Amino acid sequence: MGMKTEKLLSVLKLQPVVPVLIIEDAATAVPLARALVAGGLKAIEITMRTAAALDAVRRVADEVEGAVVGAGTILNAAHFQAAIDAGSQFIVSPGTTQELLDAARGSDIPLLPGAATASEVMALREEGYEVLKFFPAEQAGGAAYLKALSSPLAGTLFCPTGGISLKNAKDYLSLPNVVCVGGSWVAPKELVAAGDWAGITKLAAEACALAG
Repeated sequence: MGMKTEKLLSVLKLQPVVPVLIIEDAATAVPLARALVAGGLKAIEITMRTAAALDAVRRVADEVEGAVVGAGTILNAAHFQAAIDAGSQFIVSPGTTQELLDAARGSDIPLLPGAATASEVMALREEGYEVLKFFPAEQAGGAAYLKALSSPLAGTLFCPTGGISLKNAKDYLSLPNVVCVGGSWVAPKELVAAGDWAGITKLAAEACALAG
């Protein structure tokens, strides 16, 4: 697990914010990813919530220089394998099942599994996971909740996702057990629909600046 943990951390440490994208039209995937990379956000999560998602992952993996594309909302072993076949370099799940853990164990591609309670975190630690997704972050207790976990569950790092925006991202990023946050605000639907790639690059740059 150590090597996969390092591989995952090398992705998550590229930037303070990982864009979480819901792509309805695969044709927008490449210009959107290029706009995000231009703003400094190289690691990109494309969620498997639409029919276009796998094609979007494939196009970004094949065509966008500098992008590190991952697949999110992975719910089972079939999803896991399909995402990897499309070119995903990391996998993200909202929660965890034994089926998903078994699929991840047999793959070189790292999994960022979701957890929302101390018991879920402890169970994943027993499986060897040191880096977890905290989801849904705001609804599950927010930055104050994660801060409370930092001492009893020391050594576990989180990527909180869910309800995070430019306004509250620093509340999470200031915590010692947070490596980065996931957010959809860097690629608003209206800017994607308008093809306003310069606007998205500007939002990505603002998100990147949170590291400072």
